[in-house]
Amino acid sequence: MNQQTKDRIRKFADDRDWDQFHTPSNLTKSLVIEAAELLECFQWDNENYDLQHVKEELADVIVYAQHLLDKLGLDEDEIINMKMDQNESKYPVEKAKGNNLKYDEL
Repeated sequence: MNQQTKDRIRKFADDRDWDQFHTPSNLTKSLVIEAAELLECFQWDNENYDLQHVKEELADVIVYAQHLLDKLGLDEDEIINMKMDQNESKYPVEKAKGNNLKYDEL
């Protein structure tokens, strides 16, 4: 996400004095709720979904994730790369390519 978008997310919350409500616990709950609303877009049909609604719910998830990153003082690139390192180790291409087995079943 570019800096301008991050700043816009932060300004939106700052202008409304919402930081007081943005505890890690509240942000995590909100993120999960929004993720469930995203899932609801595909609840009964995997192919015929409202893309605009998907975009809106996905944006909500991303916004709450950014708030949580800020609250915990985390850098998204750093934690994503940390997790990708772990995933690459757990799911080597030669064992994982083309299947959906969990890492401990490879």
